[in-house]
Amino acid sequence: MRRPRPLVVHVVGARPNYMKIAPVYAALEESGGVDQQLIHTGQHYDAALNGVFFAELPLPRPHVTLAVGSGSHGLQTARALEWLEQTFIQLQPDLVVVPGDVNSTLAGALAAAKLQIPVCHVESGLRSFDFSMPEEQNRKLADALSTLLLTHSEDANDNLRAEGIPDGYVAFVGNTMIDTLLDNVDAARELAACEMLGLERHGYLLVTLHRPALVDDPALLMRTLNALEEVAHEIPIVFPMHPRTRQRIESVAHLNGGMKIVDSLPYRTFLSLEEAAAGVITDSGGVQEETTALNVPCFTLRANTERPVTITHGTNTLLGLDPERLLEIPALLGKYRTNGGPPLWDGCAGERAASQIERLLEVGLPAAA
Repeated sequence: MRRPRPLVVHVVGARPNYMKIAPVYAALEESGGVDQQLIHTGQHYDAALNGVFFAELPLPRPHVTLAVGSGSHGLQTARALEWLEQTFIQLQPDLVVVPGDVNSTLAGALAAAKLQIPVCHVESGLRSFDFSMPEEQNRKLADALSTLLLTHSEDANDNLRAEGIPDGYVAFVGNTMIDTLLDNVDAARELAACEMLGLERHGYLLVTLHRPALVDDPALLMRTLNALEEVAHEIPIVFPMHPRTRQRIESVAHLNGGMKIVDSLPYRTFLSLEEAAAGVITDSGGVQEETTALNVPCFTLRANTERPVTITHGTNTLLGLDPERLLEIPALLGKYRTNGGPPLWDGCAGERAASQIERLLEVGLPAAA
């Protein structure tokens, strides 16, 4: 028996996925032309923050929660693939939407493709050109499996075209994660999280570091901590620390108290610290985008970035994987410049994405870019 409305299933596995999918889900819900279900694979799950997180975003609690958990990349992807396939067979969706580049992204795209279910990839076309990165593998493979590829920057369109993906499969809709940021930034500013930590607006640096290339290399991590401690003598530093990062740090060093170390934070609390910071030090792709939208200087401690638009049109400086360059940051804070912001990072990307999804379901063909 045919359903009265198409069913769209969204697969998420990590916190950043929620910020990317929430505006799409909300726009489709408002339009009312489809039924939707949200599947959380359980790749990353923070029980302490979960309730707060759902309260801050226009998303329901997941209709289906899987218990993929942690493990090696292969094990995690395999578990998600197996359990998502079973879930898709049960739900029979008309379209599977996968955001970002985590292992659950690839598993969702592959499970759907094997069952001949069309796939929409939100945030398609990002490339670091470093195929040793698990995220790069996931991005490229998910794009190759997708019927509708929604991009957030013009360089992403260029990357897909260079890989031979027809333009008719690609739609430049803008950055859905920035929709979420713009919807929450006023409430985040009212929290004044920096004041609760005894910090002044624009008087501190915010740090977030988590990538294995940095935190799993003891010598590199030690150099990074030493540089941060030295910078903290010139300007206060607050470092919300992921449990995995904290574990790695405690295995190589004893922090001497030069930085304010706090636990992982809810979305709006972190955003409150981010928008009020003098600058942000990160290895996170999402933070590079958020700081560009907030017009906050960003210093990325990585050898490459899949988001060059944050350099050409934003506030991002790529330091390389060179911790000693962190010592340059106090002098650079007053010299950064912005280039007007990327096109279509305007708070309406979710609506454009939803329109493309509805057209795909209506006509059965990829929407034109």
